[in-house]
Amino acid sequence: MKHILVLGGARSGKSQYAEDLALKLGKQRAYIATANAKHNDEEMTKRIELHILRRKDDFTNIEEPLELVGAIKKAAKTHDVILVDCLTLWVSNLMSENRNIENEIKALSAALEEIKNTTVIFVSSEVGLGIVPQNKLAREFRDVLGLLNQKIAKACTEAYFIVAGLPLLLKGSLLK
Repeated sequence: MKHILVLGGARSGKSQYAEDLALKLGKQRAYIATANAKHNDEEMTKRIELHILRRKDDFTNIEEPLELVGAIKKAAKTHDVILVDCLTLWVSNLMSENRNIENEIKALSAALEEIKNTTVIFVSSEVGLGIVPQNKLAREFRDVLGLLNQKIAKACTEAYFIVAGLPLLLKGSLLK
């Protein structure tokens, strides 16, 4: 079974591209959302609502900000495609909870090897193209997400970089 990584910058169209892939690749689709509207964040709440509206009834929606590996394994039992949106927020959530991110990444990589009959599509931000952040936390976040993206890209059979809504093939074959 193929696994796919969809990378891009903010507002690049990566989520929409990943959703389109999922619609083409499967009939029983799960959408694992890692977003977490904490602390009465109205803007983030509205973003989440818009994402849900855009998906309509095409996906089973699963909200899981931390226990991503368990959510993927559970969804793989009943779905042929799982879309994880996004690894960026998952890392942020893990860091805010002081979780052992290295162990979480290892568990995620191991889970991908176990999942044979379900396509998993990951959405993640590419945050390493800009300047070096001034503060330690931002540098740590950039470094951790960069390493996670590398590990997931290696484990995936396909990878795309989205720029202005257009896919650039990094690995595998460009789906039509």
